[in-house]
Amino acid sequence: MKIKLDSIEAVKAFVNKVNFYSGDVDIVSGRYTIDAKSLMGIFSLDLEKSLTVVIHNKDEEEKFKKEMADIIVD
Repeated sequence: MKIKLDSIEAVKAFVNKVNFYSGDVDIVSGRYTIDAKSLMGIFSLDLEKSLTVVIHNKDEEEKFKKEMADIIVD
């Protein structure tokens, strides 16, 4: 699913929430795949564009959709 992180505060809040997930969560931007639990990794991406989130633990996908509804763009 696509998300938009448009501020430093949004990135920090996103990482804080994602760190409570037991499974792996990645962010894909172009040819780069970054661990979504890595604050520095996310800041290395172009945040002007929407980012693709890949949740590897399918049991947590609905939880993610509810918690991140404000940043999901599709």
